[in-house]
Amino acid sequence: MTAPPDNPVQDLARAWGEPVASGRLRAVPEDFQVSEIPLLEPEGEGEHAWLLVRKRLQNTADVAALLARCAGVPLRDVSYAGLKDRQAVTEQWFSVHLPGSTAPDWSTLASADISVLRAARHSRKLRRGTLQGNRFRILVRDLVTDPALLHQRLETIAAEGVPNYFGEQRFGRDGSNLRTAGRLFRNPRMRLSRHQRGLALSAARSQLFNAVLSRRVSEGSWNRALPGDALQLQGSHSYFVADAVDAELEQRLTDHDVHPTGPLPGRGTAPVKAEPLVLETAVLAGYGDSLAGLEAAGLKQERRALRLTLDELAWQQPAADTLSLEFSLPAGAYATSVLRELLSAG
Repeated sequence: MTAPPDNPVQDLARAWGEPVASGRLRAVPEDFQVSEIPLLEPEGEGEHAWLLVRKRLQNTADVAALLARCAGVPLRDVSYAGLKDRQAVTEQWFSVHLPGSTAPDWSTLASADISVLRAARHSRKLRRGTLQGNRFRILVRDLVTDPALLHQRLETIAAEGVPNYFGEQRFGRDGSNLRTAGRLFRNPRMRLSRHQRGLALSAARSQLFNAVLSRRVSEGSWNRALPGDALQLQGSHSYFVADAVDAELEQRLTDHDVHPTGPLPGRGTAPVKAEPLVLETAVLAGYGDSLAGLEAAGLKQERRALRLTLDELAWQQPAADTLSLEFSLPAGAYATSVLRELLSAG
């Protein structure tokens, strides 16, 4: 595994050309707001306390540790559906396992940067991935653009989507998670916490997926089906292999009912055939150490959609140098993958 770049997403191919605007993101945390769209609501009773927490300039792991200390439980008894940005204002659910225990006074956690908006009981813990998606509210300052080009690009993104890249956050600061993965693959007995190990393995798989997706973007096939493709159903992890591409399938692609997929490598045989298999094999040949390391770590092959579609994209310019964006993304998708198709940000 060669040394990873400091910015692993910088050179990935763009679907819609170079950015049509420049601007400044996250001038203040309130410029980047994220709210979870829950998959289910707490039942109102049970041994798990579910908490909707609003946080500012705090990462998810630190808030989980704070909740554990407040409740007097081990950190392993605190769970959450997904990680959220530190340099932002976010609202997300946590669960705390409190069997036979009275919940502490969560209001004691209140500060300028943390508040518990809601607390309710549930019979089960909140597991990773148990969310429908996230709603984003983003303000871009110091905007420089041609308004006509900006509007056209936003219309294209709303109608066609963007490549479903894993964002820079996945790889850690300056690619640190990838560097950890490289050390782990060279020394499988390397001592890491479960959390660190998970971040490293996820980063390695994400880099391989992004490499395949970038090739398909370059070749113009990221948003269309090739014979032999594994196609994922919208809103599902299920997929099927299309031996041929007919008019009906083309219409389903146009309607965003199905999406081509790329590999999340691990143990097992790739389901794709023909041209997609040749392409994936060629791209992944340059990542032999990572492929072997992921298999040795016991990860199983999975698939991820190559195309990311947005729900309810809305925008306005409160001033000539300011752009306000709102949109929803499914769980596991990155707002930064949307923004890189629109603007270069400082």
